[in-house]
Amino acid sequence: MGSVLLEKHLQLICTSTQLKPKQVRAVLQLLEEGATIPFIARYRKEATGSLDEVQIAEVQRESKKWNDLEARKETILKSIQEQGKLTPTLEQRIQQNYDPTSLEDLYLPYKRKRKTRADKAREKGLEPLAQKVFSQSSGTDPFLEAGSFINEDVSDAEAALQGARDIIAEWINEDEQNRNTVRRQFRRGATIRSKVARGKQDEGAKYRDYFDFEEPLKNCPSHRLLAIRRGEEEGILRVVIQPEEEETIYQVEKKVISSNHPASKQVRIALEDAYKRLLSPSIETEFRGSSKARADEEAISVFAENLRQLLLAPPLGQKRTLGIDPGFRTGCKVVVLDASGQLLDHTTIFPHPPQKEERNAKKTIEHLVAQYQLEAIAIGNGTAGRETMALCRSISFPMPIDLFLVNESGASIYSASEVAREEFPDKDVTVRGAVSIGRRLLDPLAELVKIDPKSIGVGQYQHDVNASQLKESLDQVVVSCVNRVGININTASTHLLTYVSGLGPSLAKNIVTYRQENGPFKARKELLKVSRMGAKAYEQAAGFLRIPQAQNPLDNTGVHPESYHIVAQMAKDLGCTVQELIDHAPLRKKINPRQYISEHIGLPTLKDILKELEKPGLDPRGRAKTFEFANIQSINDLKPGMIVPGIINNLTNFGAFVDIGIKESGLVHVSQIANRFVKNPADEVRLQQQVMVKVMDIDLQRRRIQLSIKAVNDS
Repeated sequence: MGSVLLEKHLQLICTSTQLKPKQVRAVLQLLEEGATIPFIARYRKEATGSLDEVQIAEVQRESKKWNDLEARKETILKSIQEQGKLTPTLEQRIQQNYDPTSLEDLYLPYKRKRKTRADKAREKGLEPLAQKVFSQSSGTDPFLEAGSFINEDVSDAEAALQGARDIIAEWINEDEQNRNTVRRQFRRGATIRSKVARGKQDEGAKYRDYFDFEEPLKNCPSHRLLAIRRGEEEGILRVVIQPEEEETIYQVEKKVISSNHPASKQVRIALEDAYKRLLSPSIETEFRGSSKARADEEAISVFAENLRQLLLAPPLGQKRTLGIDPGFRTGCKVVVLDASGQLLDHTTIFPHPPQKEERNAKKTIEHLVAQYQLEAIAIGNGTAGRETMALCRSISFPMPIDLFLVNESGASIYSASEVAREEFPDKDVTVRGAVSIGRRLLDPLAELVKIDPKSIGVGQYQHDVNASQLKESLDQVVVSCVNRVGININTASTHLLTYVSGLGPSLAKNIVTYRQENGPFKARKELLKVSRMGAKAYEQAAGFLRIPQAQNPLDNTGVHPESYHIVAQMAKDLGCTVQELIDHAPLRKKINPRQYISEHIGLPTLKDILKELEKPGLDPRGRAKTFEFANIQSINDLKPGMIVPGIINNLTNFGAFVDIGIKESGLVHVSQIANRFVKNPADEVRLQQQVMVKVMDIDLQRRRIQLSIKAVNDS
């Protein structure tokens, strides 16, 4: 490897991931060589023992974590060395430390900080007095000893003792054992408490559940913790995280107080000050950080899974489509798209108030459908979406046409983006938004990758979690989904190609430029003619790019070019062509994959090849289905006991939100999903799944709707 892999790091990664050293070494080696996670997972199964993308990404994260820790050690060692305080023993302790918290404790006494009360006391020459008092010897009289330290800077004995206590408090705070003792108390019994800030009751009504709230920190789920923290950041809530104070001080006292003499009483005063002023706030900050990190991790995981499901939502496929971005006052923006999503025509209709030009709107839609022989209509589900759907349903089309209500979250973000301006420089944002809605129906993945995932509307507290971690996680999901589906190189946009393994913005742009100048790609190997496409990039990307109707049928499969010779040998052994091998299942059944195992190709890859030959070019997402909401217009139309159809539009760790066709989505709490214990809602239901739900409760004041899936199954 280019960089030295510390054996200790390998052990740590294996422990945290529960993987074998051979697997971890293989992953790190491949990553070091420039391989991408999708490529490793798909085409290097023999090397990694068939690790999936999640496991490979975990190895990558763990490796980065330990490399970052090594960098932090170097910074700490350099800082202490510059102070002239680095001893061989301290250096060894730092070098052998693999606990970030413990490492910072070691550094704490040497950490440069603003002048403290202890520093000021030392400047007055009071450190010798602090040492005598802290020794707690039976013959020490604190006040008598303090008298000898009175000078122009120290007015009297009490002032001298106060300075000594400040120094002792800092020693207590910076002691590793004391800090670990307090941490244990926090870990065992810290409670998170929140109260409403004075005068904020009305302004913060949505945080009502946390106006007088208390719960053990270790039991507080991520969504609740993030909600409380948001309330605190908005100035609505006052929040503390603390264990039982007296017990915690007592646990530290057992280590600090060594006798029951007058000096010990001074140390006891210093201890209480150290706990309240230094130790407790410091450890509380740690636990605020660690609990937030865990909550972030869980929320990001939920968001990532939601995004994965949304990106892999079934497409309608190549159908001539009418896209409508509904509106009242400003009208409905209407666009015509060909089967590949190219804009052919656009206009605006005004069927709703205040204009109410319903007849003209119907005629316009009928004319466009007939003129372009359209096969589907995609209607945004935002303002006026239900009304526009009803309008389209009332039209008697001469040919069958499917109607779809499409989630338009983020369409306005796309329409004003640089990507949209590049695609449609001479069109305004309203036309671009309607195009996005239509294209989402044709291929959700190809369109949604153009939008910042945070704007798609399927997250949980996405604006409260660590922004860089969220971006990294969501980017990995997008890359994973794009490469899992496979991309038609002759129709993919520059933006979509960017996410293909091994490409990136520059090569993606070069591919599109080559396509424009030379026409459609006829073979995968033609990619090598693209500017700046080297052998490594080709290796990483080729297997994920598809060329329908290519001369070599394998160019439209997930079989990597490096394995074409294996398929050719299989066909030769059976006395047929590769195309015949693909077309005839009986021929494939004659293949014994073990016959083709070699030094570089194992059974996992051979099984993948046979699976691809069985269904070449298969889109794993299925096909979009039509859907119709119940005839309800607002939350006021709902009654407990009603059973209505809905579409799951968001998943959280506490339940599923369901769009039932009105402004407010209803919540199916995790306990109402199935007639058995459900830990993770995503294990039972999926985003965009069509479900029947029963209305259990309606809170008109807070505009909340409680729904149940299991109650429908019970009735």
